[in-house]
Amino acid sequence: MEEFEALKQAFEQDQATVWREADGHPMKTLIVGLGNPILGDDGVGWRVVEAVEERLAPPGRVDVTCLSVGGISLMEHLIGYDRVILVDAFSMDAPVGSISVLKLSQLPNYSAYHITSIHDTSLQKAMELGREMGAPLPEDVIVIGIATERIHEFSEDLSPPVERVIPCVVNIVLDLLREISMEEDKGHGHPQG
Repeated sequence: MEEFEALKQAFEQDQATVWREADGHPMKTLIVGLGNPILGDDGVGWRVVEAVEERLAPPGRVDVTCLSVGGISLMEHLIGYDRVILVDAFSMDAPVGSISVLKLSQLPNYSAYHITSIHDTSLQKAMELGREMGAPLPEDVIVIGIATERIHEFSEDLSPPVERVIPCVVNIVLDLLREISMEEDKGHGHPQG
């Protein structure tokens, strides 16, 4: 229990500047490209998000970043956002280049099935821990997964089937952003921007 309290205290000190209350600020959305851009298909999340960022009109209520983290480190990046869209390479029983769009809550929480250390917990478990510590974390987390094949060889190139789906995934992200914007404008009367 002492370790948990020490972690909580350190976490609160580090995050105090980014935590915000519901203070009338526009809803914030974060788009995260996950993966490693030098491990072949594992870099597809970065490539998609970079293409999305080129098509966004600044300034807006959308932040964009690329990360090579998961679990608690990823959760820390989500603090203070109302919505998050994650784009990542997935290993799945589907043809390479297949696209899956799910809510985080629909994904298996692998840490629930085996003992894990704090260094490799699932995002779901990390979000649960963050909420227990009072972190303002998004309820709405959408995960876009792209089925891949080459994620363990050093290369900045994507396999052809993965490369071909990038424009489609970019359009999915942009459509999700349009839906979010329309819902927000309709439900809260905020101007677009």
